Amino acid sequence: MATRRESVHYRIVPIDPVMHLFEVTITITKPAIEGQLFSLPAWIPGSYMIREFARNIISISAGSEGRKLRLKKLDKHTWQAAPCKGALEMTYQVYAWDLSVRAAHLDQTHGFFNGTSVFLKAHGKEALPHIVDIQAPAGESFSAWRVATSLRELKARPHRFGTYVADDYDELIDHPVEMGEFELISFQAYGVPHEMAITGIVPGLDTQRLTSDLKKICEEQIAFFEPNSKSAPMSRYVFLTLAVGEGYGGLEHRASTALICARNDLPVLGQAELTDGYRGFLGLCSHEYFHTWNVKRIKPAAFAPYALDQENYTTLLWLFEGFTSYYDDLILLRSGVIDMPTYLKLLEKTINGVHRSRGRLKQTVAESSFDAWTKYYRQDENAPNAIVSYYAKGSLVALLLDLVIRRDTRGKRSLDDVMRALWRRYGRHFYSANGGIGVEDHELEALFDEITGLELKSVFDLAVRGTRDLPLADAFASMGITLSDQRKTNKLSLNVRVQQEGGLCKLASVHETGPAHHAGLSAGDTLVAIDGLRVTGSNLDGLLQRYRVGDTVEVHAFRRDELMTFDVTLESDTAPQFSLAMRDKPLTAMRLRKTWLKSRS
Repeated sequence: MATRRESVHYRIVPIDPVMHLFEVTITITKPAIEGQLFSLPAWIPGSYMIREFARNIISISAGSEGRKLRLKKLDKHTWQAAPCKGALEMTYQVYAWDLSVRAAHLDQTHGFFNGTSVFLKAHGKEALPHIVDIQAPAGESFSAWRVATSLRELKARPHRFGTYVADDYDELIDHPVEMGEFELISFQAYGVPHEMAITGIVPGLDTQRLTSDLKKICEEQIAFFEPNSKSAPMSRYVFLTLAVGEGYGGLEHRASTALICARNDLPVLGQAELTDGYRGFLGLCSHEYFHTWNVKRIKPAAFAPYALDQENYTTLLWLFEGFTSYYDDLILLRSGVIDMPTYLKLLEKTINGVHRSRGRLKQTVAESSFDAWTKYYRQDENAPNAIVSYYAKGSLVALLLDLVIRRDTRGKRSLDDVMRALWRRYGRHFYSANGGIGVEDHELEALFDEITGLELKSVFDLAVRGTRDLPLADAFASMGITLSDQRKTNKLSLNVRVQQEGGLCKLASVHETGPAHHAGLSAGDTLVAIDGLRVTGSNLDGLLQRYRVGDTVEVHAFRRDELMTFDVTLESDTAPQFSLAMRDKPLTAMRLRKTWLKSRS
């Protein structure tokens, strides 16, 4: 067993839930002769921003055989212990008050942590087995707490506090942990145990419906990548779900995902309709589950392996996030969880969202991927004018490639074939003993051509390396679907995005070339009145509709604490409103469409 040879041993204890403190102890039996180095990751895979997790370490000390050792801090997240002959023990406390899927959170209701936030890396020991004792907080009030994680138990005691094991440091930090009192549902997807642990108060939760829908989604994805064997790449999978008043987000891991959702998005007993919130939650589950293959095992070369002390640049996030965003909703349709009209509405929403941002005309999805660290994850008020989302536009790139491949090969090849080829060559054996390799930029386009038998350079030039709008109308037409602009030319707009603050109407962003921009209004301005009538957070659109295109109105607004006046010449809303409609001819297009969507009708 791994525990009989040298290993790295951790103990993590929620020592003070009220003060949100975890205490972690790491023991190294054979520390480096020159003095053992330790460091904490600066970011977490899947969330591309330097987060400086070490800032949450509030105390740290080292010792050996009962003696305190000198500990030197070398940089913002690295420490070196003085040389010692015996086993080295490091003890530190971590402040955990980040209610998100990215870090750690602890209070009297639950505890959650990602390994990147709490487990120091022992340099030179990364490849050793890593063992962690997860202990319960002290006190009778915590006696009903359990553990949910995809980490392997040293002994088969599911959901119990105790000892868990990982083959190396990379595996240790890729299995988040939830502890507390949670609702647990379980199901099998092609023989693989799956669980969802739901933390938070959720009255009337329809666990049967949730279980049924998740099973359909998971089995659809397993069969997508392994249509013959139906084998999954993990032996067990866990959805860790935190239900709150308002929230949405997810982060992928190799055998689990951490999710946060609004409790009203979860299904309610006796409620048969598919609400937008529940559909969105299932889409989130589908997205993060698809990452089990696409990004956790099929990786860009820059992530194989991760360098967790610095940014890891790649131009391929449009593939790993954008293609996942394309398939997450498509899987909902193919699995029967949503119907065709719902799926077309979701496509319309994505298309319209991308076209509302003028950043799409300035930044390619390859550039957006590379700049994720400095632009996408650090968006400001000018983001709609400057950047494009590699998620949203990346999903449209996937859509375009899929439809073009199906059209030009007459249905003999598709994007599905390319994804399965990526899986076979790069993903299937990524965590094998020999280790895996990542996808290089230049390899990707060649693989597309090889698998499809097409020359797709012009599509890549346009969609990946260009900023022109994608020719989606022509691609949809080959599937017997019409894409048309249904915008209302008489709808007036300042072409801004607003946010409500205490009943006030504050400009969150001002879109380039719109009426507000031309008049001199800026993000951060608070609108007070239009032609003497008060503007609130909810009546702006109503006030504007009393005017006509070309009318000039007097707008009063506060910029900081100074009242300013602007003459705004009104224009119609220039944002397109694309709509999709299916046609029943020609038959060849209908056959292509049915194969694409795997429609049951």
